[in-house]
Amino acid sequence: MLYRQFETQEAIDLAYDPSKTADGAAAMARYKAMSAATMADLTAHTDVRYGQSLAETLDLFPAKTPGAPLHVFFHGGYWRSLSNKEFSFAARGLVEAGVSVAVVNYALCPSVTMGELVRQCQVSLLWLADHAADYGYDPGRITVSGHSAGGHIVGMLLSTDWQGLYGRSPSLIKGVTAISGLFDLAPFPYSWLQPKLQLTGRDVMTLSPVRIEPRVACPVNLVVGALESDEFHRQSRAYQVHLSERDTHRKVSVEAVPDCDHFTVIDGLSNGSGQVFDAIMRHIA
Repeated sequence: MLYRQFETQEAIDLAYDPSKTADGAAAMARYKAMSAATMADLTAHTDVRYGQSLAETLDLFPAKTPGAPLHVFFHGGYWRSLSNKEFSFAARGLVEAGVSVAVVNYALCPSVTMGELVRQCQVSLLWLADHAADYGYDPGRITVSGHSAGGHIVGMLLSTDWQGLYGRSPSLIKGVTAISGLFDLAPFPYSWLQPKLQLTGRDVMTLSPVRIEPRVACPVNLVVGALESDEFHRQSRAYQVHLSERDTHRKVSVEAVPDCDHFTVIDGLSNGSGQVFDAIMRHIA
């Protein structure tokens, strides 16, 4: 076996490549159109640099009310494609609900390692906490979400030793929503992604949220499209068990969104509707 019951790369690819069962090209066209409309209609501070490399930028969409909570969104693309620009639409419904939103960009594999990609996302959160006064949001009310690879990223933010690495309180994050997240990297060295990801055995052990200790005690929502593969559902259920076993007091939910696939599950963020939007808003005080 390569991974669990999977004996071939073809079987792993079928389970973990959403474009084999859903129309990824149509989704990207839809994302781009919704994002262009969002950019046209909302105030945005674009390409704000949070780190040293060219990829370390974010787009910030401020709410109209000063002192609003901040939500931070991490995009998908299997760690090796896309950027925050295709996901600007994730800000629209939240901004209209009175929440400031940052949509974060990060360098992609194989130009950087998975570990460096995660580090950049950690730094983006610290930068946002430190620059709240510049953009008018409340650094004490930061929540995060991520889709697909972004779901893995927010899992890693939950597992970050914020105090030990950065001298920051783990209470920096008030709530997490991981959408179609990937919490165990073990199948991917045997998949079509490995030439881009170049994962080592050590990476699998140290960069899989389901294999390492969570450090942040905030509530977590895990959301998956009902039409996604069994493996996407299983990954979220396994992560729920992992989190609950290590903190029996933590609120962790798993929910499936009816009639949605891997790509359509986040469409409602563009107009402030649906289960993903509602899950995020539940964490925002």
